Amino acid sequence: MCGIFGCVGYIAEHHAQACLDTLQHRGPDGRGLWHTRDITLGHRRLSILDLSETGKQPMSYAGGRYWITFNGEIYNFLEIRSDLEKRGHRFDSTSDTEVILAAYAEWGLDAVARFNGMWAFAIWDSVERVLALSRDRFGKKPLFYATIGDRFVFASEMKAIYPLLGEVRPSRHFEWMKRNLFTYETTDKCLVEGISRFPAGHSGLLKEGKLACRRYWNTLEHLREVPQRYEEQVEQFRELFIDACRIRMRSDVPIGTALSGGIDSSAVASTMAHIAAHAGGDRVARDWQRAFVATFPGSPLDETGYAQKVVDKHGLNATFVPIDPIRSLDDLDWYFYQFEELYVTSPIPMIQLYGEMRKGGVVVTLDGHGADELFVGYPNELFEAAVGSDIELDEIADLYREMFPKNTSQFSVPDDNRLLYAYFVVRKLAKSLMGRRHVSRDAGHAAFGRLDRFNQYLYALTHDTILPTLLRNYDRYSMINGVEIRAPFMDHRIVSYAFSIPMRSKINRGYTKRIVRDAIGGFMPREIVERKSKVGFNTPIVDWMQKDMKPYFLDVINSEAFRNSRLIDPARVKKRIEAVIHGVKPRFAFAERTWKQFVPYLWEQAVLKRSYRLA
Repeated sequence: MCGIFGCVGYIAEHHAQACLDTLQHRGPDGRGLWHTRDITLGHRRLSILDLSETGKQPMSYAGGRYWITFNGEIYNFLEIRSDLEKRGHRFDSTSDTEVILAAYAEWGLDAVARFNGMWAFAIWDSVERVLALSRDRFGKKPLFYATIGDRFVFASEMKAIYPLLGEVRPSRHFEWMKRNLFTYETTDKCLVEGISRFPAGHSGLLKEGKLACRRYWNTLEHLREVPQRYEEQVEQFRELFIDACRIRMRSDVPIGTALSGGIDSSAVASTMAHIAAHAGGDRVARDWQRAFVATFPGSPLDETGYAQKVVDKHGLNATFVPIDPIRSLDDLDWYFYQFEELYVTSPIPMIQLYGEMRKGGVVVTLDGHGADELFVGYPNELFEAAVGSDIELDEIADLYREMFPKNTSQFSVPDDNRLLYAYFVVRKLAKSLMGRRHVSRDAGHAAFGRLDRFNQYLYALTHDTILPTLLRNYDRYSMINGVEIRAPFMDHRIVSYAFSIPMRSKINRGYTKRIVRDAIGGFMPREIVERKSKVGFNTPIVDWMQKDMKPYFLDVINSEAFRNSRLIDPARVKKRIEAVIHGVKPRFAFAERTWKQFVPYLWEQAVLKRSYRLA
């Protein structure tokens, strides 16, 4: 919900407007700027709650003492508002933004512990002359900052800070970040020198030019006592998940869902249908039945058939979106300028999907992000279960083979279980998963040691590597199009619950995500509940490089700009691209690694070659 920008210290108003307007895509519905000689707060608005003028930002409270610019949603704002009204607070709007201000006035930054949502906000206290900053528990909403001379600048995206830097150049850590694409998101390092990332789960105060941050959330400090009986765990999880979806359906505009036909997105869509059938609740959107399905006709990645079963069961209004790389080729430079980061797959499918949502009048979507990391959805998780637990090999082997059947082009799966076990071990050692990957940055806490080995591994994926990166990516994919993603699986109550239950509540009786299937299965088509195959939202990169995108790649690798790139090894990357194009190395894994090595060139052209001078 929106893009934010701010500066403590003097900035010319027209310069502040120019910086703010680099975030127009995040907030196409309006703009606001509160400007004084000492403090500037800017806001680009994506209107979702309280569409009236009273919902505009920057917003003030308490007679102008507090001013806020805020990106995100506080899903339980109605409950917090009720509590605050009992304490004497009065409200002029029906927005969650004003609730944050009143909560801050009442409890200071301790208020964030009461929030269920996603956020990045800045609040200026004009009496204490202090800027308060906060970012949500898991970093679903971005926040960057820089100290430039005597000015402290912050924004939702790095591009809003570029015009103030003087020179935009690669970070001194760029090569490390290029090699560690799933690691750098949870550091303060950024691809551009001079810009830092504000950490997830932290709040901070800027006073007299000095920023002091403190961590307010650590999942390990919020683990729960769960019932011993699995059936009771299922009932508790069902209640949590229904409520997580219910409060995320609060909206004053139509909402939808990105539906793949997998267990995660189907659980979300089916629970939305269940909530709507049972009268929903306060501010729950009545227009919720819109599903958007990315399709890859003729590809093993296509899940249209499964998605259609969910659509038919709940009478959804479905838009099937054929992903066509050709129609995005002219926009790749723009995509990477907006995306700002590096990643292992092409952004084309996701940007096209959320673009169709926006065209269809949907600006809020409830999606299934987080379930793979919390409840087992990746092959590496099965490697860990095979080698690091007492689960029988045959069970793991069958799970793996059914998750990735022979008709997919991405994986080659041995037939014999003993060969498969050797395959697990070799892959595990090759990827250095033994030991290193299952150790989280939180490993020093006693609670981490009480997790079983398998949950320790999932904890690291969730908090340190894969999930933070994906949450960042999907914020960019959607907000490029002015669409907001809400993720029920990332409700902090569910994350805490996921690490309070044992491994056998996640892998059991021949299925991964066991507790999700048993808790939500009654709302879903039986074919989805019993589905074991895993596709994932990847791109058919081999087919694209050999067919649709072949002319594009050949043009690029023979261009002068490519030959002169400073961020890649042009000769090596060209050789790899040619190997994929001409079929010498047609495997998915090789093509994906090739794309990974090619991406810094696209980033260089999109970010470094632009002019950011302020008039």
